[in-house]
Amino acid sequence: MARVVVDVMLKPEILDPQGQAIVRKLPQLGFEGVAAVRQGKRFEVELDGPADEAALEQVRKIAETLLANTVIEDFEVRVL
Repeated sequence: MARVVVDVMLKPEILDPQGQAIVRKLPQLGFEGVAAVRQGKRFEVELDGPADEAALEQVRKIAETLLANTVIEDFEVRVL
C-alpha cells in the first residue's frame, strides 16, 4: 500500500483573499517578517498497490478531474 499526496494551490496570478487576511493579521499576533501567505488544499490518497507510474498517472487524472479546478488552481502529486 502506498500513500500519495496531492497539493492544490491557487495559481500565482489568482487573488488569494484568505492568504491576504492571514498575512495582515500576523503582525497583530506578534509574528513579524512574513511577506506573503497563500492558502491551499492537501489530499492524501492511499493506493491498493505500489505508487508506480501508472498509479501516479491515475492520481494525476483524479486531481485534474475532481480535486483541483485547473482554471484557477495548480496541483502537485508526490509520494509520501
